[in-house]
Amino acid sequence: MEEHLKAQEAAHYLEKAGIGKPKIGVILGSGLGNFADEIEDAVEIPYKEIPHFPVSTVQSHKGQFVFGNLFGKAVLAMQGRVHYYEGYTMNQVIFPIRVMQKLGLPSLIITNAAGGINRHYKTGDFMLIADHINYLGTNPLIGSNEQEFGERFPDMSSAYDQQWISEAERIGRESEISLRKGIYIAVTGPSFETPAEIRMFEKIGADAVGMSTVPEVIAANHMGIEVLGISCITNMAAGVLHQKITSEEVIETAKRVRPDFIRLLKSLIKEK
Repeated sequence: MEEHLKAQEAAHYLEKAGIGKPKIGVILGSGLGNFADEIEDAVEIPYKEIPHFPVSTVQSHKGQFVFGNLFGKAVLAMQGRVHYYEGYTMNQVIFPIRVMQKLGLPSLIITNAAGGINRHYKTGDFMLIADHINYLGTNPLIGSNEQEFGERFPDMSSAYDQQWISEAERIGRESEISLRKGIYIAVTGPSFETPAEIRMFEKIGADAVGMSTVPEVIAANHMGIEVLGISCITNMAAGVLHQKITSEEVIETAKRVRPDFIRLLKSLIKEK
């Protein structure tokens, strides 16, 4: 079955289950899923119940859609995502974005936990993604192009909506939440990077590194969905602080900054 037909079938299932047309979508990265608890009159749909939908295998990813209202706006949140390193194909990694497009989603906030490369950053910082480097060795649009999603060669010169970034910077200042702005580089994982790799990424202009986001952003741009990207710097990358990196540190940092993260996302949605 063609991907657009699979996405349409999944979207029809979600509509019948009570998910209406969302105004804003949010993908919640590692340790950041609690934001979905802020959504009112929520409908929760586990990924495993949705036709053709990939299921999160990472422990910190709950694996469900949460749909409801926030400030009178229809919000669709993904509590967890799937990653290329889980063994999924790129088509499966971007399938949720395609389903949201079939639901009529116009705007998407994509969040992640990332390692800080920029030596001016510290753990717990938030970074607005100004641009990205695809270091995955592949592209989610490889293969036959389905015109139902978008054109063969989508423009990526403004992959992250510049007006939305400016609005986020204003909200950060008014909310007294410090926001960095930088370049995100995506790698496959699941191993953390070596110090030599981080030195290379630093030299080519990356400020933070992670194992997600870029395929989703490419797919969203392909389909005309505007994107705002936010990284939570949950650890400093290998060699920056000369200490061991653990997944526990990532989750602990995300928990520590959760109140500011929730406050930032709520303000972004309120002002959108």
